[in-house]
Amino acid sequence: MIEKITMNVEEKLKLISEVGEEITTEEELKNLLETKKHPLAYDGFEPSGNIHIAQGILRAININKMTKTGIKFKMWVADWFAWMNNKMGGDLGRIQTVGEYLIEVWKAVGMDMDNVEFLWAKDVMADENYWKLVVSIARINTVARIKRCAQIMGREESDSLSAAQIFYPCMQCADIFHLKADITQLGMDQRKVNMLAREVGPKLGLWKPVVVSHHMIMGLGQPPASNLTGIEKGIEMKMSKSKPETAIFMTDSAEDIKRKISKAYCPAKQVEENPLIEYAKYIIFEKFKEIKIERPSKFGGDITFNSYEELEKAYSLGELHPLDLKQAVSIYVDQLIDPVRKHFEKNKRAKDLLEQVKSFQVTR
Repeated sequence: MIEKITMNVEEKLKLISEVGEEITTEEELKNLLETKKHPLAYDGFEPSGNIHIAQGILRAININKMTKTGIKFKMWVADWFAWMNNKMGGDLGRIQTVGEYLIEVWKAVGMDMDNVEFLWAKDVMADENYWKLVVSIARINTVARIKRCAQIMGREESDSLSAAQIFYPCMQCADIFHLKADITQLGMDQRKVNMLAREVGPKLGLWKPVVVSHHMIMGLGQPPASNLTGIEKGIEMKMSKSKPETAIFMTDSAEDIKRKISKAYCPAKQVEENPLIEYAKYIIFEKFKEIKIERPSKFGGDITFNSYEELEKAYSLGELHPLDLKQAVSIYVDQLIDPVRKHFEKNKRAKDLLEQVKSFQVTR
């Protein structure tokens, strides 16, 4: 159970701002927190195979921070969306099995299940009011406007979208209002469709949801050379299950983690666009009050950091070697994943689900 903390509005805003790399708008969020004791937040995910630490640990960290402020979450299991996007070979049954597996991961990693409700897209597909919302959104937008939301499906080339994928943003936008969400809490890559919701809400006589967009942590590989900046560059660098050697998965073994991190991009003294620095900031120091790095006396001996800022400073000055950082990240990430591994080893239902998901990946 997540400890509930009594906070004033300013303290709540501060905690939520730790989640939101961008908040649209802070003034609207403040007003919402002043007028509603338990605002509703929406987060959604496509069940599409194994789950990495950005989707597993980081999502739980972000949700738990927000539930501490009194926010209640509705997690939208977007099974039909994954089907439309041809995930798991377009097999809806497999997609739904993966959805159950993901829920087991979040239970094991410590998501605040007392304040999170999981709802399935499949359960509203016969709801006439839902489809009225979808069509209403489609009617007041051009195809060009909808194509601008193509990034939510991980696609930049809008001309290659299927007809189903063109309809996808209208449905995702409708989800927000169907769930009566005051807040959308998704990654920066989902920003465009959330802004669409803010546009269409008032036009349909509905509300304008507050958007809390969280940071997307990098994959372990070297960032590609690119002229992109800002959000687009972040999307290009984010951790992806399609590149398994640059992602840490929630059921990876200690050996897997050590191997992947040993090969990770980690330039000396460089803090920006360094994935292991990001893992320290957004994951490790969120879960541990301090980290200890063991090293021989000839390299300075053991060193303990009591905050991310201390580690960042030492690394940027060259006082901490990349190999030492890699060792520490491997150890602490392994400790965070270990309870999940044990859950999937000891819980029969979870174990069966994981075996099914692994078999899907082999045959897809």
